[in-house]
Amino acid sequence: MRVARRFQVSGHVQGVGFRYFAQDAARREGLSGFVTNHADGTVEAVAEGEADALERFERTLRRGPSRSRVDRVLVDGTEPTGVHAGFEIR
Repeated sequence: MRVARRFQVSGHVQGVGFRYFAQDAARREGLSGFVTNHADGTVEAVAEGEADALERFERTLRRGPSRSRVDRVLVDGTEPTGVHAGFEIR
């Protein structure tokens, strides 16, 4: 079943390669969507794909790359749109 989720990641997550880390993880899981930095220092990822792939992606985001520190990950369910052909960095 195809599902979609929005992840808001906070902590020391900018300037440490977090978006590239997330993109690599999403591509490995076959997810589509995007990841972007926000001015408040958080990173947002919107991803859609199979439910178990999204669970693995979330676990990876909670770990983060080695130079990061993930303090919190907020997760919201959303409707899959199918508008993203792959997973991009914005």
